[in-house]
Amino acid sequence: MQIKLQEQLSCIDAEAILERLPERIQTALVARAAEIDYPIEAVIEMAIASFLDTEALGFADCKPGRGQ
Repeated sequence: MQIKLQEQLSCIDAEAILERLPERIQTALVARAAEIDYPIEAVIEMAIASFLDTEALGFADCKPGRGQ
C-alpha cells in the first residue's frame, strides 16, 4: 500500500490537530488566521514550521536546525 504525501495540511487534518490543542492555543491560532485572512490549516502549518525553523514560511521551506 502506497501512502500519498501532501505538501500542505488538509482542512480535516488541521481540524484534528486544532481540537487536540489546549483551548488558549486554539483561540490564538484561530485569531491569527482571522487577523491575516488565511485558512486555519495554513496558520497551523506556519506555526509548526516556524517552531522547527525560524526561517521557514511553511513545511515545504522547513529545514530544522537552519534557523537557530
